[in-house]
Amino acid sequence: MLKYSLRENLLTADPDDCMAQVQDVRSYSQDEVIDLMMRRGTTLTRADVAAVLQVYTEVVGELTADGSAVNTPLFNTSFSVSGVFSSMADSFDKVRHTVSVNVNAGTTLREAVKSVKTEKTEGASTDPYITEAADVVSGAVNSTLTAGGILRLTGARLKFDAADSEQGVFLVPESGGEAVRCSVVAENKPARVMVMIPADIASGAYYAEVRTKLDSSRQPGKWLKVGRIGKPLTVAGGA
Repeated sequence: MLKYSLRENLLTADPDDCMAQVQDVRSYSQDEVIDLMMRRGTTLTRADVAAVLQVYTEVVGELTADGSAVNTPLFNTSFSVSGVFSSMADSFDKVRHTVSVNVNAGTTLREAVKSVKTEKTEGASTDPYITEAADVVSGAVNSTLTAGGILRLTGARLKFDAADSEQGVFLVPESGGEAVRCSVVAENKPARVMVMIPADIASGAYYAEVRTKLDSSRQPGKWLKVGRIGKPLTVAGGA
């Protein structure tokens, strides 16, 4: 059963529009998937199944590293290249350009999702919620950011205490590593915040996060709450 709750839709002009937010999704690790496979009965040992899946994972990784697409009943992959090329004579530069792998559901998953049953629940989260990340310089939405430019986030419960270094808008590298805090704040409201992206930020893919300790009544709370946009954003023109 897929549980969801409804919340205000800030992307439309209609004040009554709502959007769904999925709640409490159970996540399974590969070891847990293997456990479920073994319960079905098989002549293979658990070690055999784990070894096969490990080899499968390695082969898919090698094919991807070779620039090949993989099409299986579970998923289909493709590639995209982001970043600006100065002219037709320009070539790929790892500093200015990024290769991303795109994953879409294969036939098995597309058929499986048709059978998903849903249940409406009450949303209990009081965390910040980001619906849109816009690059003011380029006008791009939920895609690219400009180093040294302005990032505008819209959503709900976004306001934070800018004087507290633990709070604010942070850009978290998709590859891991230390988050970059956008310390220059142009606007700080519950439904919209605007910050300056550091000019010396490294090019690459980042998740935008809002971190705040303010509660639902906008009073200081004890615990840090985090809201992250689900899609990574590519920083162009960085260091």
